[in-house]
Amino acid sequence: MPQLARPTAARPAAAVPSKSEARWTFLTNHAHVLIVLSKNPSTVLREVALRVGITERAVQRIIADLERDGFIEREKVGRQNSYRLRSKQPLRHPIEAHRSIGDLIDLI
Repeated sequence: MPQLARPTAARPAAAVPSKSEARWTFLTNHAHVLIVLSKNPSTVLREVALRVGITERAVQRIIADLERDGFIEREKVGRQNSYRLRSKQPLRHPIEAHRSIGDLIDLI
């Protein structure tokens, strides 16, 4: 009996990585969020999410982590938040602990 071709569901273009897109990166999403906030401290979470390529909810969790561990401070300015990086904070891993958040931002 001949097999019938099964229709395939089309995947959204964003879900299919292009050849030029990296499948992994050296920096984590936490670092990417820090970098975006360092360039514009009053960026809204939606914009951070779009720039990093993650959900707004993931950005909220990352910002909560960064704030809880003393890497950023949040200040309410009108109806928006503004974030200040604590650039003297050392990086977390023992291999990189001799460097600070500011060193990472300067490198990028």
